[in-house]
Amino acid sequence: MKLINSLEDIKRPFPYAVITVGNFDGVHLGHQTLLKQVKERAKETSGTSIVFTFEPHPLKILKKQKIPLITPFERKIELIAQLGIDVIICPPFTREFSKISAMEFVKNILIEKIGMKEIVVGHDYAFGRGREGNIELLKELGNELDFKVHILGPVLVDNMVVSSTRIRELIMEGELEKVKILLNRYYQVSGEVIAGHDRGGRLLGFPTANLRLVNEVFPKNGVYAVEVIYSDKIYKGAANIGFKPTFGNDALSVETHILDFNHDIYAKKIKLNFVKRLRGEKKFPSIEALATQIKEDIKEARKILK
Repeated sequence: MKLINSLEDIKRPFPYAVITVGNFDGVHLGHQTLLKQVKERAKETSGTSIVFTFEPHPLKILKKQKIPLITPFERKIELIAQLGIDVIICPPFTREFSKISAMEFVKNILIEKIGMKEIVVGHDYAFGRGREGNIELLKELGNELDFKVHILGPVLVDNMVVSSTRIRELIMEGELEKVKILLNRYYQVSGEVIAGHDRGGRLLGFPTANLRLVNEVFPKNGVYAVEVIYSDKIYKGAANIGFKPTFGNDALSVETHILDFNHDIYAKKIKLNFVKRLRGEKKFPSIEALATQIKEDIKEARKILK
């Protein structure tokens, strides 16, 4: 897979470019269906499968909205690459870029610059300045400029349209089992292990890895059974997301007790796959009561992750 961060780096059109365009936050089942179609069309035509995406998210620039991303940029690129896409084009999204008309975007960038011969998009695709371009215009331009347009319908799970918005909601509600179905994988967060208050090991007898996260959307406060990925190996764990009310904290933290694990991972990067929510966050009357509950949490996590 080749990643291109600037349109200036494209010196000549790609051979028979089959393109899709979008934000692809989450790279969920709907996105995966679309990307597989791009890959299949490129294979059938001996062409080049291309994803055109944006960084940062356009709404962060245009409306200064806080969009909590499901997948940070690096994770999104990693997931798209895993699906076998040949080229990812991701120019910086700026206010100047947003002023490009739908016609200019298709003709000057997708066709002349990239060499588009086919495009695969979802049923609700919109593009260009002020989202002026729609499916009807895209089909008209396809006839006029000689490229094929493939429109994919919505992907449904339990009569629900798979969407990034719905997945964000489910993550924040703690419904991680439903999230797994819509993503076709566990929801994952990653971060660097940082120094904590050492309460887990010193006071409770359960040492924890405290994370400095790069993710923007977090599961609902509580305790979760998780898979911990460190140095390409998977370990079992129990993670707590919250404010540690028993200790009177007011800062959100993510702490993970990794089962049967004794490595020094301070300043190392780990990933957490959220498997199931065990319980909500709770204030305990004593440290001893909290330690007793943590033992039960670990026992339940072992059972789920077995």
